Amino acid sequence: MNEIDPKYIPDPVVAALAADGRPWPVIAAAAADSKLGAATLILAVGDALAVTDHFVITNGSNSRQVKAIVDEVEHQLTLVDGPKPLRVEGLDALDWVLLDYGDFVVHVFAEEARGYYSLERLWKDCEQVDWRPMVPEHLQPGARTGATVSPEPAIPEPDPIVERATW
Repeated sequence: MNEIDPKYIPDPVVAALAADGRPWPVIAAAAADSKLGAATLILAVGDALAVTDHFVITNGSNSRQVKAIVDEVEHQLTLVDGPKPLRVEGLDALDWVLLDYGDFVVHVFAEEARGYYSLERLWKDCEQVDWRPMVPEHLQPGARTGATVSPEPAIPEPDPIVERATW
């Protein structure tokens, strides 16, 4: 029996979002979330920043998870015929990896770095795109098993030294 290698099958949520024609930042957020990216969110920064329209922000708990999230975002977007990153930065240190897709940028942080740089605070005037309701109901967490889902982990606290800084 010829079975398809699972690495060539997109994540069900990613596939459903792509089939529904959802925007690439939403699909990238779902891909990051599939590798347990924490507090994955999308900010619409286009009105405030001329170089891109959206930031996808997430974090991993350690450098291995950061790398896994970065790889998964690239892989899942490829599987659904999505864009390729124009530039990738930060793979050496894995504290803050930036995947630049032109129209959107994916920021994958280590937990401590996300709290330190606090992009959510820096861009707090920008609209946050609520992407989770775009996931089809039958693919929502806990939908298949009826299990309860714990709430999304909190965004790491900003570094107090940076909070007091005057820029």
